[in-house]
Amino acid sequence: MKSILITGASRGIGRSIALEAARSGNYNRIIINCHKNISLLDSVQKEIRKIFDENLHYYNNVLTDPLCLTSVGDVGDLSYVETLHTEIGRVEHLVNNSALSITGLLTDMTPSEWDLIVKTNLTSIYNTCHTFAPDMIKERHGKIINISSVWGIVGASCEVAYSATKGAVNAFTKALAKELAPNNIQVNAAALGIADTDMNSHLTLEDKSDIIEDIPAGYIMSPDEAGRAVIKLLEMPDYFTGEIIKLDGGWQ
Repeated sequence: MKSILITGASRGIGRSIALEAARSGNYNRIIINCHKNISLLDSVQKEIRKIFDENLHYYNNVLTDPLCLTSVGDVGDLSYVETLHTEIGRVEHLVNNSALSITGLLTDMTPSEWDLIVKTNLTSIYNTCHTFAPDMIKERHGKIINISSVWGIVGASCEVAYSATKGAVNAFTKALAKELAPNNIQVNAAALGIADTDMNSHLTLEDKSDIIEDIPAGYIMSPDEAGRAVIKLLEMPDYFTGEIIKLDGGWQ
């Protein structure tokens, strides 16, 4: 069976990816990370352990001692990621979900805010891939999913930094997929549309209503729907790599 590392897993889409990973029965070790909020991360760990317990008969047939481990730290910091790797060893699957958005005009954004978004959304992915991919290369097996956004494809007013980093994530994904494909490692990205998460909590009911009118599917995606999609991407055939898969209800 496999191990999976999910960054930014204390809430929202990251939490849903982690719970869906547990429900899938594909992993005997789930490692969840967040930057600061250890109490929320502990709650997710309890939810995962409950899923394991509720499916104990099934897991006993296919899994050996399923575990959920937590790690709190900034994946934008290479030294933390290297320490994490030393502690947990290799993982077969990596989901880079850590992200930050600061809404506002570019002319009002400070250099420190810009640097923080780049570090959180882009440098973090370099750090995890740089650290964990060598094990995958050695084993000639592995899958990486980078959580991106439709704003990385079309751009969004008042989210220039976020859009720029997600566009970079898409290019990073395609380039790394070409590098790692000869080693039987698949790299893909999920470009998500709007989801009902804390990142969008600033939206008013009127804002959400206007957005829903523009979405052909007629609703805002739930984190659980995104989580299911990401786990499905990890189950795709090995020939499936270098893809930026939109999940936005036909919005963009």
